[in-house]
Amino acid sequence: MDEKTIRKIETHLRGTFANARIKLTPRPKQKDSAEVYVGEEFVGVVFQDEDEDGSFMFEMAILAEDLP
Repeated sequence: MDEKTIRKIETHLRGTFANARIKLTPRPKQKDSAEVYVGEEFVGVVFQDEDEDGSFMFEMAILAEDLP
């Protein structure tokens, strides 16, 4: 994923979730995805959608230990 695409998705996620602390960083070994952080906390990964060109998928795991 190139830097322009990463910034475009980052802007979209910041607006959608009303959170300016969301940051995307490229993944060193995978070129089709970026890591998503809120502040310093890793929250998920954005992948290029293999089936639809120009579309992306956001995957976020919620671990049992994170729930009250």
